[in-house]
Amino acid sequence: MRLTVLGCSGSLPGPGTPASGYLVEADGFLLALELGNGTFAELQARHDPFGLGALVFSHLHPDHCADFTALTVLRRKHPEPPYDMRERRLPVFAPGNAPARLAAAYAPSEAKLAKTDLSDVFAFHPLRPGVGVHIGPFEMWSLPVDHTTEAFGVRVRHGGRTLAYTGDTGPCPALDELADGADVLLSEATWTHSPTRPGGMHLSGRQAGELARRAGVGRLLITHVAPWSDRDAVLAEACAEFPATVLVEPGATYPV
Repeated sequence: MRLTVLGCSGSLPGPGTPASGYLVEADGFLLALELGNGTFAELQARHDPFGLGALVFSHLHPDHCADFTALTVLRRKHPEPPYDMRERRLPVFAPGNAPARLAAAYAPSEAKLAKTDLSDVFAFHPLRPGVGVHIGPFEMWSLPVDHTTEAFGVRVRHGGRTLAYTGDTGPCPALDELADGADVLLSEATWTHSPTRPGGMHLSGRQAGELARRAGVGRLLITHVAPWSDRDAVLAEACAEFPATVLVEPGATYPV
């Protein structure tokens, strides 16, 4: 199993850095995890987007799902698709309101919103807390985390290896269960630590490192650092708590 970073900028794209988007690959299967602003271009630079096997959204903030509209245009409008989109609908695992929210983003006008239904080319599956699902060669399960909208962290397992991904979240008990013993923890760390940071939003570098240490993970990958945050300082905070920490880079690939 390997993880490729399409983008890793937190909350919005940064200079030369798309927002959140990752590819998880094993046995020739391509799983997209998030598809935020700017990531669809990076996906096309590496793979044929028609080759996606499934897509997972941890939550529906634009920096994690905005480029779904571009994927929809491709699957609905391409003049010569390689297969029948209606016979091979792309599985999308996401919060339960995803069909309506994503249709609203794609609809050409408010008047046509009620008639915009994307189930012709996508098969939507709601994330269900603690319920495992098989996606190609992967086993995945999700847990709700603490954010400003319905949001989930996910664990993806293949070949005896486990990738845990926090999504966007503030500190919460679910994170310890989510990260427990993972070989790789992909954790957001939007900013440096401060007691005045608002709760229920994001982790600091220190909090991500503390989580990795408590959970006994093999390696910590830091992502989702906001463009206005000091990346080096976020990394230093995490490393002080958990030395086996790397700050991910757009375009880089990491073994799990």
